[in-house]
Amino acid sequence: MVHTIEPANIQAILATQFQDFELGELRRRQTMRLLGNGIFTADGKAWSWARALMRPQFARVQVEDMGVLEPHVQALFDAIPEDDGELIELSELLYRLTLDTATEFLFGESINSQRTAMGEDGTKILSLGEKNSTFSPADDNKGKKQMGFSEAFNGALESIQYRMRLGPLVWFVPPIIYQKQCNVVHTFTDEYVNLAYHRLNNKESTGRFVLGDALAAEIQDPIELRTQLLNILLAGRDTTASLLTFTFLLLARHTRVWNRLRLEIIAKFGTSTEDITFTRLKNLRYLQWVLNEALRLYPSVPVNFRMAVRDTTLPVGGGPDGKSPFPVMEGQIIIYSVYALHRREEFWGKDALEFRPERWEGRKTGWEYLPFNGGPRICLGQQYALGEASYVVTRLLQRFERVECLPNEKIEKVMNVTLYAPKGARLKFFKAAN
Repeated sequence: MVHTIEPANIQAILATQFQDFELGELRRRQTMRLLGNGIFTADGKAWSWARALMRPQFARVQVEDMGVLEPHVQALFDAIPEDDGELIELSELLYRLTLDTATEFLFGESINSQRTAMGEDGTKILSLGEKNSTFSPADDNKGKKQMGFSEAFNGALESIQYRMRLGPLVWFVPPIIYQKQCNVVHTFTDEYVNLAYHRLNNKESTGRFVLGDALAAEIQDPIELRTQLLNILLAGRDTTASLLTFTFLLLARHTRVWNRLRLEIIAKFGTSTEDITFTRLKNLRYLQWVLNEALRLYPSVPVNFRMAVRDTTLPVGGGPDGKSPFPVMEGQIIIYSVYALHRREEFWGKDALEFRPERWEGRKTGWEYLPFNGGPRICLGQQYALGEASYVVTRLLQRFERVECLPNEKIEKVMNVTLYAPKGARLKFFKAAN
């Protein structure tokens, strides 16, 4: 394996020498059972076809309506205790929120995991890490089926992360549990795939954009449709939840940034949702700086890799001074760390490890900043993710005057398929006076 954090090399891998590198068969073997040969696992013609199919669906017009997010934000508010200063684990709630918004966007109907996780009296009945063997796709209770899907999907992603760390040794791990998790996810998703075809055949409409319905008009194979939807679900749920988690972990530790950001939001929108649109959120300069800086320090996809499909070279890394081309052999794995790249002092200054959103004033970035990858495989859902994150941050700062973290608690992270906080985001929120 070759490791690199050189922008020139990463640009070659992802763009200028794109044809020399692929995801490779190893990644497909590790993820095939859950995700199939979808847009995030495929290479060659299969990837080109999926990319061409997805691109128009993620046009900006599809993310302009922020109102679809509000019911899920309200569910988030309901899950946060009424008493000011009560310690909560925010990241658990954020992962549920992004799962709920993603399933509504993909299936036309949210699984409402946030609501399902609370009893009728509003108390929490199941945490993300808890297991309940009574939940199964065959259960007649819709809430249990939805929670069963959520539980199985989380478990399958954990299994994939473990399998990726094992690399070629993955075959030594019995796949029984992973298979069961995939079966639950597939059975549940197939119900929505069938519903999409039903709406298509009967010319029914939900009255809003649903990605599954749009793809059903182009994909005749239900297994293929399920594959593409699950690929988008993986990308849309975990990455946005990771961004939101680390954004609030940082804001809780930087009161000055929280106060400035809240002033900007209140000055623009007050406490109302009436005027919040994608365009107006994007024009909130300091909000975008905060999100950019959070993605710089804690990129949602911290490490990635490609496999060389032919003998080739990388622009730098060879020779006595490291400035000559570096030879790469066919089949060799090239690993690039976005996390390390984003913390290099050569590009970000002596304070590269500090959270300072003001560094983004007037800044234009190149290949030294890659929170959404680059080249032909750049993230299609970038604007959707930033729009959702902007909306959730805005609504939370409208509602809460301040946030606190536990004294002297450091931000910890684990680098898997996506970056996550192993201790969650243990924070205290204090409501703003009406």
